[in-house]
Amino acid sequence: MDTQKEALCRIISTLSNKNEELQTFLDSVDDTLTGLQEESSKVLVELEAELEKLSAVLDEKGAELRGIIKEESKRKEAELQKQRSEGKSALLSCEELLKFANQTLTISEEEEFLKAAKDIKERVTMAPAFRLTARPIVSQNMSQFTTDFSAERADLQKLYFLPVPRAPEIDVSSLVVCDNNITVAWQPADGNGGQVERYEAEYRKTNRNSTLRATGEACWEKIDDIRETSVTISGLKFDSRFISIRVRAKNKTAAGEFSDPVVVETKAYNFGFDAATAHTELKVVNDTVTWEPQGVKGHDPRLRGKENKYRSATPSPKKTTAGRTGRDRFAGESYTVLGDQEMTNDFHYWELRPLADWKSFSVGVAYRASLGRYDQLGKSAGSWCLNASQWLQSSLAVKHNNKAKVLDWPIPQRIGIYCDYENGELFFLDVDRLRLLHTFKTKFSQPLVPAFTVWCGGITITTGLQVPSFMGNFRSTNRSLSDLSQ
Repeated sequence: MDTQKEALCRIISTLSNKNEELQTFLDSVDDTLTGLQEESSKVLVELEAELEKLSAVLDEKGAELRGIIKEESKRKEAELQKQRSEGKSALLSCEELLKFANQTLTISEEEEFLKAAKDIKERVTMAPAFRLTARPIVSQNMSQFTTDFSAERADLQKLYFLPVPRAPEIDVSSLVVCDNNITVAWQPADGNGGQVERYEAEYRKTNRNSTLRATGEACWEKIDDIRETSVTISGLKFDSRFISIRVRAKNKTAAGEFSDPVVVETKAYNFGFDAATAHTELKVVNDTVTWEPQGVKGHDPRLRGKENKYRSATPSPKKTTAGRTGRDRFAGESYTVLGDQEMTNDFHYWELRPLADWKSFSVGVAYRASLGRYDQLGKSAGSWCLNASQWLQSSLAVKHNNKAKVLDWPIPQRIGIYCDYENGELFFLDVDRLRLLHTFKTKFSQPLVPAFTVWCGGITITTGLQVPSFMGNFRSTNRSLSDLSQ
């Protein structure tokens, strides 16, 4: 029976995997179908727009040419109408003079005849008919406006869709992953794809070394209008094991197929706050921790000023019983919260920023198992921390095993923490000034977790970060100094 159960479990596992593959396939088909419908509508709209533009240009040019022809015809017609009117007037004058001359021939009286003949002679000399041009001053010829659009018609008949650019080919050897940026380059898409005007890149976070999208994984994020054959995707949070990248080319309006995706490993340290460990007066929201006291009188700095006047520069409120509600929750004066991911090997990096109106905070690492509910960071053999305070006066110090070392440096606004578990190194850095503040050198013997203490104000952390490239200088310098001291 046990054997049959094992066989059935294997069958169920196979069916489950196949079911996931089919679901992924169906999701891909649905996405493609939706994209096809959207693209079809889009290209139809673009085609109509281009045809309207072409028609508008033809209408505009036609109106211009028609106007020129009509203007020339109107000018010639006006000239001919003027010449016609003058000719008619001359003809009428000529007919009257001819009639008068014929009547003169019938005069028998010599003196009267001579007078009439003289008058006729003078009138003929001044007659309009003899001053007119005997032919039309403009011609009927309009051949200068003859058109021949045969070449344009041939071009119009050649109109067709732009060729789709070929898919680019990503140059895997040129991929660079550094400082949470990914630089990717590809071979230009040319050939029968027409002139490429720009490229479009997409990337998607995944936890599988596969180009297939699993159910529930992130969608593609787009970077558009790339004019070069490379792009740098910057400001990423590496909160997944891999990032898949693909590229496609675009000409004037058409976009080609995407290249084969490449999968890039994005190794980084990701963790969050373990809210179950947080002191009851610490509020944990995503990557932020703030101190929110439950009582006013016992925690208002103004009311406690005299009480703490001669105490430590980093005072803590009195112990209360309110923090004893959970077994793993810090209590008393230990306003502490731990990270939720252990470090047992390799190297890790994260950053911290203080929020406004803060008074005191600590950041470091600790052995989870050896840190008691009332233990404060840096006061035990199992915790190492950097403490910053601006209560009464500003101070910066590192603490371990109840020993403190004051650092002569202004309080950073961005603190980097680097932990090399295997080499037993813990670095604290002023990231904005690229200054190494302090290095603990030890041998870690238990799993470590990030640890934080907040009193008044708050902090925010940034995780999912690669070890920055500038850490190489600090590590090599630190190890060189260690070799010299030995």
